[in-house]
Amino acid sequence: MGIRFDPTSKTLTLTTRSSAYQMQIGPLGHLLHLYYGPLASDCFSYLYLPRDVGFSPNPAALREGRGWSLDTQPQEYSAALCGDYRLSSLEFTTEAGLRGADLRCLRHTISPGKYALPGLPCARGGADTWTLSVTLGDAATGVEVELLYGVYEAEDFITRCARIRNGGGVPMQLQKAASLCLDLPFGDWELLHFFGSHTMERQPERVPVAWAVQTVASRRGFSSHQQNPFVVLCAPDATEQIGDCYGVMPIWSGSHETSVERSQTGSVRLVSGIGSADFSWQLLPGETFQTPETLLCYSAEGLTGLSQSFHRFLRAHVARQGAYDRPRPVLLNSWEASYFDFDHDSILRLARDARDLGVELLVLDDGWFGDRDDDRRALGDWFANPRKLPGGLGPLIRDIRALGLDFGLWVEPEMLSEDSALYRAHPDWALTVPGREPTVGRDQLVLDLGREEVRDWLYETFFALLREHPISYIKWDANRQLSDLYSRALPPERQGETGHRYLLGLYALLERLCTEFPDVLFEGCAGGGGRFDAGMLPYFPQIWCSDNTDPVSRLAIQRGTSFGYPPVAMACHVSASPNHQTGRSSPLGTRGVVAMTGAFGYELDPAALSEAEREEVKRQITRYRELEPLLRCGDYYRLDPTAALPLAAWQFVSPDRRETLLSLVLTGAPPGPIPLYLRLRGLDPAASYRLIWMARYGCPDSAVDFPERWSGAALLHGGLVLPPMPGDYPSAQLLFRTDP
Repeated sequence: MGIRFDPTSKTLTLTTRSSAYQMQIGPLGHLLHLYYGPLASDCFSYLYLPRDVGFSPNPAALREGRGWSLDTQPQEYSAALCGDYRLSSLEFTTEAGLRGADLRCLRHTISPGKYALPGLPCARGGADTWTLSVTLGDAATGVEVELLYGVYEAEDFITRCARIRNGGGVPMQLQKAASLCLDLPFGDWELLHFFGSHTMERQPERVPVAWAVQTVASRRGFSSHQQNPFVVLCAPDATEQIGDCYGVMPIWSGSHETSVERSQTGSVRLVSGIGSADFSWQLLPGETFQTPETLLCYSAEGLTGLSQSFHRFLRAHVARQGAYDRPRPVLLNSWEASYFDFDHDSILRLARDARDLGVELLVLDDGWFGDRDDDRRALGDWFANPRKLPGGLGPLIRDIRALGLDFGLWVEPEMLSEDSALYRAHPDWALTVPGREPTVGRDQLVLDLGREEVRDWLYETFFALLREHPISYIKWDANRQLSDLYSRALPPERQGETGHRYLLGLYALLERLCTEFPDVLFEGCAGGGGRFDAGMLPYFPQIWCSDNTDPVSRLAIQRGTSFGYPPVAMACHVSASPNHQTGRSSPLGTRGVVAMTGAFGYELDPAALSEAEREEVKRQITRYRELEPLLRCGDYYRLDPTAALPLAAWQFVSPDRRETLLSLVLTGAPPGPIPLYLRLRGLDPAASYRLIWMARYGCPDSAVDFPERWSGAALLHGGLVLPPMPGDYPSAQLLFRTDP
């Protein structure tokens, strides 16, 4: 069983296939964290020796010995103002002015299956899943905190969240409500987080955990381009293949906050949850607040082991059920081909050209609605532009489907323009502060999705759109983030709830639409990768990775994303050259190699391609269809060259290890004839592998004298050598299979 309680030692131990997580009810009833790491059955209380630490106060009942303080004890859920000066998980103020909480165990239960979180996305349970509930209480305020743990034995995952209940007699204001607290008692650790900006998202940075507080956070109402909520604590000697790593991933898409503190005793505490900077929530007596769920995984197999665990778990338990069971269509998006300048005939011509290349889905992007000729107007007026599409969407969709293509549509439901019929009719539906000129992004405001009437209007609008037209794909965009956090539907004491209610409203709207239209493929987008997180995956099985489609930039963006998120969730497109964002020129073949990391498509005008380029696109699409099952279901490896070469390389390996695809791109020209040398990973050392095909792009083609077969051991340990590849951003793909 994945959870056991030892009444003698008062320990609760959660076990998965290769890890153990242990806590203990302390001498005064506090829930103490003892251990999280490789599988073990011991009681780890011996790690915490009694000691008197100056200026770490003692509970009244233990004042005589002075060897026990909440300031030095590891805790499962820390609270402020009761003797622990480190990071707190819970902060509130009651109407009577009481703050802080002395949380002590009241009860616990162990049950089969996985708890549910109504109104919030969370991981689905499975046959080997167990739930632990531990309720803590504070006698002075009546506050209770129910800690929920989901244990996935086979997958090596633990999920955590908290329910805070006001059991007192007066209202209270929550100011902080974290989902988890994790204390690690000893050792040096490093923090791996993923920073960035619009068009350069999720860049990995690995820094030592300092004798200070380090915070990864977003105050934008979105998980953001700037700081992704996924973080890793890893040992300093951890590499891709070996070393201790702890991954923490909130299933949450709004403002977030993960802080890490190394204390005076050398212990490390990580607290993760909703961003507290602009958050408050009023709890009346008897009411409960539910925090989002956070995924927790330990790996002793380095960063690759941790990444692959997250990839499998997100595919199996977080993404909408069945989302990755079917092939993804190859699509062409109209944006970079036409921007706002199009009509029925030009889009039909684009569709015909795309069909001739082998594309399966034509997506009409921004500009199809209202009087939308630029990004300054009409957002929210979700009816076809009568000048561009005089017959509406219906005739255009009919003509495109007659070509044998499916039809997709870009929408931005969460936003509205001030110059729109929607804003003129309902100015109070926008998030704006009374008496203050609103901030605008892309000349648009944000709808107050915390209001039920706003959500109902959006649901009815897009329900009608999808019911009336055979649309198989929706690209759901959001091109600004939250700033003017004021809702005209909330009283003054609840204005701090606006951002949180916005996300709850968005989840509710998406749940209704995805349930009503299960066969529509919804792709998420937020100005590119501004909301690429686990909270979106239950609704958007693929997310636009970045507005930057330059392949060299995308190498870094997609590599950073892969540390936590499965490549199949990344929407990756081949775009025109020179690139519209960076101005960089690159070979068409290299653009295809990079885009084949995830859900594959195009962002260009086929009419602008030469005949040779059109033939290359046809080959790319044929090759992608052959590789799609491997890219969707295979294990992903980040490869590092053994020499100091400007080389990016990655590998997909099928679950049965019988097939592998190696991809590589040179991002600079090495000075001299240095061969490309890589050790492959994930193969069966006893198997015999045969090269099925090799394609090289952007460099002179030359014969390569390879053996007829390699053993898996040879490719793993001896490696593979390719001849030098001169040129600008050359690339290669090699597909290997075992003998039948």
